[in-house]
Formats: sequence, C-alpha cells, structure tokens
Amino acid sequence: MVSTQCKKICKITEKLMIDNNVNWFNRILTTAIQLYFQQGCEYSSIEEVRPPRDGWMEQVTGQPDIRFGERVTVMLALMPHVCPQALDIFFVQNKDFDRQYTEFGGWKGLSHGGFLPTGETASFILAGDDVGKRKDVFRLFGREHWFYKKNVLRLDGAGEGEPPLSGQLRVSEEFLSRVLLDTEYKPDYSTGFPAKRITTELEWEDLVLDYEVSAELEEINTWISSHKTVMEDWGLSRYLKAGYRALFYGPPGTGKTLAATLLGKKNGMDVYRVDLSMIVSKYIGETEKNLARVFDLAENRNWILFFDEADALFGKRTSTNTSNDRHANQEVAYLLQRIEDFPGTVILATNLKSNIDEAFSRRFQSVVYFPMPGEELRRELWRNMLPKKWLGRNADGLVALAAETELSGGSITNVVRRCALQLVMSGRKTLDERTLKDALEKEKAKL
Repeated sequence: MVSTQCKKICKITEKLMIDNNVNWFNRILTTAIQLYFQQGCEYSSIEEVRPPRDGWMEQVTGQPDIRFGERVTVMLALMPHVCPQALDIFFVQNKDFDRQYTEFGGWKGLSHGGFLPTGETASFILAGDDVGKRKDVFRLFGREHWFYKKNVLRLDGAGEGEPPLSGQLRVSEEFLSRVLLDTEYKPDYSTGFPAKRITTELEWEDLVLDYEVSAELEEINTWISSHKTVMEDWGLSRYLKAGYRALFYGPPGTGKTLAATLLGKKNGMDVYRVDLSMIVSKYIGETEKNLARVFDLAENRNWILFFDEADALFGKRTSTNTSNDRHANQEVAYLLQRIEDFPGTVILATNLKSNIDEAFSRRFQSVVYFPMPGEELRRELWRNMLPKKWLGRNADGLVALAAETELSGGSITNVVRRCALQLVMSGRKTLDERTLKDALEKEKAKL
C-alpha cells in the first residue's frame, strides 16, 4: 500500500517537474522571438530566463553538469513529443518572401502536423545571427559531446552537400522512453533492428563447464566489471583499444549461447543476438547498412552483442576473382573495422574456429573452446536437469545410465523434454530405465 502511494507521489512529482521545464522553455522561445524581431521584451538575453533547479533533466539524462545551451537543446528536441503546439510559432510567414523564415529551420513529417525542429532551429534560439555563438551550437552535435555519447539526441538526415545544421533534431528512443515511460528502452526485433534480446531463467551458478572454460569466462567477467579501472584509473586507454572481443567455438549444444546470456545477466547487461539472415544482403552496400544500424544503436548502451553461427558473416576472405568476391571481402573488412572500434563487448560463436577469418582471430581478447562434456560433467548436468520427483529410489542408477551416452548439454535438454512428454502421456510420475533408454536412443539416432 505504502509502495503504491509512493509511486503515485513520484509520478505526480515527475509530471510537475516536466511541466516546469516545458513552461521554462516556452518562456525561452517567446524571449528568443521577441529579441530577434526587436519586440518589447523584459529580458535582454535568453540566458536571463533562469531554468528550473529541480534536477529533473540531470536525472533523465544521467549528466551531472548541464550547460544552459544544452538544456535548451534537449527541451527543443523533446517539444514535439511533450508539447508540440509550443513550436507552432515557427510557422509564421516571412511577408517579404511569402514563405517561412529560413533561419527557423524545421522540417515536415509524413503524418505529424506540427513543426519538427532541426539544428538550424537550435541555432536560431541559442545564437540568433551571432556567428560566434553559432559555432558553439555546432559543437553540441559532435561525436565527443555527451548528447552523442549518452545517446540522448543527434542530428539526422541532412542531405549530401547540405548544411549539417539542416539535419533533423531527434531524441533517441532510449531517452524518450526514460522521459515519457520512466523505463529503460528495449528495442524490438525488426527489419530496422535485426537483433533480438535473449534471456534465461538460469543463473551463473547453473553453468556446468570444465575448469578451463570457467576460468576464461571469469576473465571476461572481470573485464566487464573492472574495465574502467584498467582503462581510466591505470591510464591504459592510451595503449589498449576500448571494448572486448571474444570468440566462443565448439560443437553445437555445448553452452556457447547460454554462457553469453549469463555473462550479460551476471553483469546487469542486455544481450542481443544478431540475426545474420536479416543482416546479409545480396545487394552491394546493404549488408554494411544493416550492420551499421545494429552497431550505431548499441554503441552507447550497456549491451553485449552476440553473433551466433558467425562464420556466415565473418568467414574467410576469398581471392578477388569476381566483383562478388570483392563485395564479400569489403563486407568482411567493414565488419572488422566496426568490431575493432566498438567500445562494448562483442561475442562471436561458431562451431568451427577454422571457419573464422584470421584477421578477426588476431583481434579477439579471448578465444574460448567449449568441448563436449565428459562423463563427470554429464552426470552433473543430468542431476541438475532431472526433477527429483521423477527419480525415486533409483536416482543414482538413472543418472549413471544417462551419463554413459555422450551428449551435449543441448541434447540432454531434448532427452529430458522427451521423457517429460512420455510421462505425461502414460500418466506415470516416476521415470524408469526403459523410458530413459528409449529417449537417449532417439536423440542419438537424430544426431
């Protein structure tokens, strides 16, 4: 009851803070128009219109020190989503030329009826006709600015050869989700984002792996949790590239995908499996574009990118006998560059290490082999997976019988599923040797 009431109070408080910031921006906008057209105004500059000091913008952006111009730009980008009518003032016509004012910028959406701001709009409000201040506006949209690094907003869509500030001023879906929904943004699988978030109900302790694999995974864990110490506190960023690249290889069903998923879960990171079938295109340049969407969206997020069956895209380069060969090699070269520049964690998985191009192999920080589990590990897998209520008094015997057959962890789950279905169909509640043997033989035959 108390928790529900607290949530209601927090929502009301947050709404008031958003309203305060919207009202402040409306005053900024009015002041900018009045000053530009030399109308009567109580302020001599927009900086005199003091922003709210409620900490709301610092909270939603995660940026502790926000300058005045940055605050104005964030609110301008948000206005089409929270108060679109506030920007209608920019529809005023220039009577001398019977058209809108060029200095206002703006663009028209396909379905949105209101004014959509561009970098020019931000420049008009912050700089007016002051060229020196206009330079400061340019800096807001550089790759080194926290707008870009924290994926808050950016300019997008300026045509080739057109002024950069004519690009659309867009807030990211991630930032918009925090502002409007108070939740972290989880992108949906689509043609525009060909990757799917993967999760598991299992925990790190449920992983059954041999010592060497566990040690390699622990090293990756240590990097994820301590890379800031390594790169920043110890000053190694001068010598080491940002990010971490790992290759998991081994037979199917040996735990590569599960290990990647649990690395994310253990460290509070989302894991996105990239769908290579939607990435690879026969049309020249399309594969690179598809990959760029994934890397651009993931660049400033706390994600792990997981490429399963990676040899389909990261395979060995061929001799350039035809234009198709050159195209394929360009794709590999592009991938190599994006992965090397990616500041986060990338994991590639394949059944055969020899299928991966050597140029990639040299750049992996970890190359982890997932072998077929030995008999002792298979015993542990069976003990973990078989429900105790199935086994009765013959638990050890059934586990020993099952562990004699060489199967991967993925195949063992198939056997357990088949046993479960047989018990349901027969109406029995305990597992016998005959049912287990039959399920094991069918799985072996399938393999």
